[in-house]
Amino acid sequence: MGEVRINAKDMPYQALNQRVRALVASGEKDIILDNVLGQRFIGDGIRGEDVTITVNGVPGGDLAMFMSGPTVIVNGNADHAPGNTMDNGKVIIHGSAGDAVAHSMRGGRIYVRDNIGYRGGINMKEYQEKRPILVVGGAARAFLGEYMAGGLVIVLGVDGVTPVSERGVGSGMHGGEIIVRDRIDNTCLGGGAEQKKLTEDEKSAIRPILEDFVRTFTIDPDPIFSADYSKIVPASRRPFASKYTWE
Repeated sequence: MGEVRINAKDMPYQALNQRVRALVASGEKDIILDNVLGQRFIGDGIRGEDVTITVNGVPGGDLAMFMSGPTVIVNGNADHAPGNTMDNGKVIIHGSAGDAVAHSMRGGRIYVRDNIGYRGGINMKEYQEKRPILVVGGAARAFLGEYMAGGLVIVLGVDGVTPVSERGVGSGMHGGEIIVRDRIDNTCLGGGAEQKKLTEDEKSAIRPILEDFVRTFTIDPDPIFSADYSKIVPASRRPFASKYTWE
């Protein structure tokens, strides 16, 4: 089967998503959505590792929520919470994304070429071999990695952008890692998080991810591979234990 195109101009999100689901159910593997403007829930719950959905425009919230397997490519910006509770697959955003990117994500990868909003990676989790990954090329806003229980967030600060300069990074995190170029000011750390220098072995371990990211967006790899990085990790498995008392 060849590619199938849908003109989403003025199409309600319910009708658009019903059409996409029907095409996948009929065996279509390459679906292109043109003139998308705010339609929500695109790709939600879709299964199939050989399915690619290309979005030309700006999708609405919860893109690829609960998705397991497909690749979603956004040629533009995305609204809030792409990859919400995503199980597997890949989301590639050729622009910026809103708040709560990768909310509760439990598998797969999300690549954002530019910037993300507040609370990126909130409540990400992992189980056994499933480890979700969020890579941001530009900068992230406050409360990055809040309540993380697992997974990996990388913020690169491409072209000299400060990766993170706002408060609450890793607030309440009790699993996972946040890796940023250079260091963040310790005043930006949230409660329960600590910052350490990334070792050369740890940097080598993430290199395949970085190679895939720069290849995806055709970014100059040298500044990324030559930079120093820090990691933000949980200071303990129970960051708020002192907030509670037992008799």
